[in-house]
Parts: sequence; structure tokens; C-alpha cells
Amino acid sequence: MATFTSKTAFLDAILKAYDKLEKSYASLSAEDMTTPGACDDWSVKDILAHVYEWQQMVLRWYAAGERGEVPKTPADDLKWNETPILNERIYQTYRDHDLDDIQRLFKASHESMLALLQTIDDDALFTPAHYAWTKKLNFASYMKSATSSHYDWASKLIRKWAKQRTTESM
Repeated sequence: MATFTSKTAFLDAILKAYDKLEKSYASLSAEDMTTPGACDDWSVKDILAHVYEWQQMVLRWYAAGERGEVPKTPADDLKWNETPILNERIYQTYRDHDLDDIQRLFKASHESMLALLQTIDDDALFTPAHYAWTKKLNFASYMKSATSSHYDWASKLIRKWAKQRTTESM
């Protein structure tokens, strides 16, 4: 897993991973995108909603850090080893949302992450523990997790699922 020390390299990785993710579902129909199975019971739409909400959490944590606050991560009542519980909550929150709504939210969230990356200073981005809530990590590691790493994870799942569906229909 690459560690970034330059905004340019980081931005490039995010954009490449996002493009790959978009291509992974570009040829899918709305019915395909809402069919469970891309990740256990999750559809492609659910995967996008998952990534969207993780981005929103990172944006909220960043805003809290800028205010000098120390948000509880990953959630007020959960520890990092309990992220499956958090992920299930995210799924339950967004599972009945309309596909178009999720796609719009996801795209807007991606744009928000890019805008933040372009405006945040290098010290705040790359210095470990710049924000108390990041502890020994830097903020870039959280951004990476919510963008390029999540995009890579999602595109692999979607491509594998779509390929499997194509093979099964032959």
C-alpha cells in the first residue's frame, strides 16, 4: 500500500482509482446495479452508498479536527474492530435509497474529497497526529482509505461479480 508524501501523486492515485471504479459499473443496467450479490447481500448501489458514507465520516472527522475537537472514530459507540457493525448500519441506512440518488451523492462526495485534498495544506495532510483524533496516523491515511483504497476495493468486487454474472448467463 503506497504512502503518499505529495498531493500530486495522491490526487493522481485517487483519480485513477475513481476512473477504474466508474468503468467497473458503466455497462451495468439499473437492474444490475440494484441486484444483491456484488458483495454478499449488497448490490453495486449498496457498495457506492458504503463508500459515500465512509467519505462523509472522514469529512465530518476532518471538520471536527479543524474545530479542535476529537471525534470518536469510527463511531461514538464502536471501536475499529467493530467496523462490520458500522458497515451493516450504513447498509441499513441506505439500502432503500434510489439508485440515482446514491450515484448523485457518491459523485458529489468524491468531488468534496478532491476539493478538500486540493485545499488542505501539506502539514495538515501528511503530518502524523496533526489532528489529535488521527493519533499516530496522518490525515492522508484516512483520505486514502475513503477514496483510492475504497475505490480499488469496490471496483474489484464489481468487476468480479459482473464477470461471474456474464459467465453464468452463457
